[in-house]
Amino acid sequence: MAIANRVEPVVGTKEDAADKIMRHAGILSGQLQQLRTRMYPPKSEKALRSFLTNEVSKLTSIPDSTLKLLSTEGRGPVPNRLENNHRVYTLSQINELRELFAKQKPAEALRFLPRRRGGEHLQVVAIANFKGGSAKTTTCVHLCHYLALHGYRVLALDLDPQASLSAMFGAQPEVDVGPNETIYAALRYDEAERRPIRDIIRKSYFDGIDLIPGNLEVMEYEHETPRVLANKSGSGAIFFERLKLALSEVEADYDVVILDTPPSLGFLTLSAIYAATSMIITVHPAMLDVASMNQFLLMMGDLISVLNESGAQLDQDFIRYLITRHDPNDAPQSQVVAMLRHLFGSDVLLPTAIESTAVEAAGLAKRSLYELEMGQIGRDTQKRAREAVDAVNEAIVRLINDSWGRT
Repeated sequence: MAIANRVEPVVGTKEDAADKIMRHAGILSGQLQQLRTRMYPPKSEKALRSFLTNEVSKLTSIPDSTLKLLSTEGRGPVPNRLENNHRVYTLSQINELRELFAKQKPAEALRFLPRRRGGEHLQVVAIANFKGGSAKTTTCVHLCHYLALHGYRVLALDLDPQASLSAMFGAQPEVDVGPNETIYAALRYDEAERRPIRDIIRKSYFDGIDLIPGNLEVMEYEHETPRVLANKSGSGAIFFERLKLALSEVEADYDVVILDTPPSLGFLTLSAIYAATSMIITVHPAMLDVASMNQFLLMMGDLISVLNESGAQLDQDFIRYLITRHDPNDAPQSQVVAMLRHLFGSDVLLPTAIESTAVEAAGLAKRSLYELEMGQIGRDTQKRAREAVDAVNEAIVRLINDSWGRT
């Protein structure tokens, strides 16, 4: 693997800590850019794989034989052919098929195209916990991909200054995200610099998913808000309302918004909780993590009380705990999971996100399990991990559909 050129300090001079940190950041940024160029050739941009007809059939409930007949008769999108003559479809073509069948069979339209209907509210799902390593971003990206693969319109919003979600979508935060291009641009108090949220939404490589990326700039909201509160300055909405109001500007464009929150309980996380119609709290089943989650819940309860005193009303459809990085064969973990299920009952999602080398390997390539073709990782390992992730996402989608009054 080629290594980016390193810039050494001038011999004989003492380098202070700030200079060293900035120098190391520059070296690492260059190396990450080189890695991206090799991972996503030829344009250094991330792209989504194509899908075989059997995968398309599972995703759309359109029989494999019907797909072959459509292709033979020249109806619908024209699939590409592999060297072995197998047909493959892009996700964009899969969505064309969904729309085609929804029009042809209006009585079954929801089965093919499960987008929001009149009277169904925008579902805003906050993935939260202030303990690092609880798999928040992994949960976010897999949920986003699952929803888009099944025909929902998704907005992925990165509220974390570390911007791991953005990186998973192929946006290197310090290179691809410029000033005033994060959610901060839509939340900031400076009227002259504030931008409509629609202006900072970008299309992703994954059809059906739009992205608002993050980088260190989002921290400005954490710094600016206390100054505004102290000086009673600024115009417009109270700080915790700003995100909800911004999302209302694009409400008609999406079915689900996924919020990847920072690993802290600051102004951004509080804004996310207020904007959310539902919340998934990720928890690794270890006692230190559970103790940390307890502190998170206590602090969140106090902050919600403050919001209530300010006249804010939280109206969430569901709050659930998701067990992540779960090893079912680990006895101490099993005890923790049993304890959580005993304490919180059905508020703990029944499926768990298992710890798997398949998830880790996909993450190293900045991909989700849904982006891997079968056989790229050990077949059995990949199959078990995919089944577990599917089960988690299916459970969350059922909750979303319940909130819309669907059976």
